[in-house]
Order: sequence, then structure tokens, then C-alpha cells
Amino acid sequence: MAVLHVLTVPNPILRQKALPVAVFDAGLETLLSDMLETMRVYEGVGLAATQVGILQRVFVADYRKRLFKLVNPVIVFRRGSVVGEEGCLSLPDVRLMVERASHIVVEAQLPDGSPVSLPLKGFMARIMQHELDHLDGILITDRSSILAPES
Repeated sequence: MAVLHVLTVPNPILRQKALPVAVFDAGLETLLSDMLETMRVYEGVGLAATQVGILQRVFVADYRKRLFKLVNPVIVFRRGSVVGEEGCLSLPDVRLMVERASHIVVEAQLPDGSPVSLPLKGFMARIMQHELDHLDGILITDRSSILAPES
């Protein structure tokens, strides 16, 4: 595994839309493993491919021992609303209050191409929405202008 360079604002790649993955091969699995290693080194809970300069619709997330490597994810259901604090590896030292759906269902593919449907709530739902925004070139600064309180 390799640690990849995480892009930071104002890198223009962060504003581009990622493209769907069509080839499920060893290269995809290597990318996901490298992204997971990178996320851990940078002490994040999620990382989208666009954040490492790769315009593919993939992201990884790991929170409370729930590990996800998702390909071509789409939110197919949203319910509720909750405002919470978010940070971002591409915006070091920035914490903002962001409104997100409290309950979502994500449909995606696993690295082998098999389909998966994930009903999620709470902080895991927040992580997924944050990473999906990255795949569409959206940053937390687009969703909020309210700084999170200092902890």
C-alpha cells in the first residue's frame, strides 16, 4: 500500500465531477487500499478519489470499525435533517456546521462489482453524504458558512 497526496483547496481537481467506474480489476482494489491507508495516515474517517486527484466515483470510509470501500455510490433515499460539525482533509483546520439528511440509503458497488444497498443514519450517514459531495465537486464550504464552535 502507498500513502497518496491529499489535495487541498484551491486545487481545481476538487471542483470536478468524478466519472463512473466501468472496470473492476486489481488496479481498482489497489487504489481503494491506497486510499484507505492514506485516510488513516491523515486521521480521517472518509476519503474520496477526487481528494487524491483521481476522477473516479469511489470512496472509502471507516468509522467505529465499519469499513466501506464503495464504487459508483448513489443516495437513493433521504429523510430528516440534522446540523452537525464537519471537517475535511482537503480543508485542513476548517470546521463548519453542515446540514445533512439524518437517514439515507446508499446504493453502490463493492470492489468486485457486486451491488450493495446500505441504510445509514447518524454520523455514518453524514460521512457518506460528505464523500458523495466530493465526487460531485462540492465542498463543505458550499454547504455552510457557519464555523463550528471551538472544542
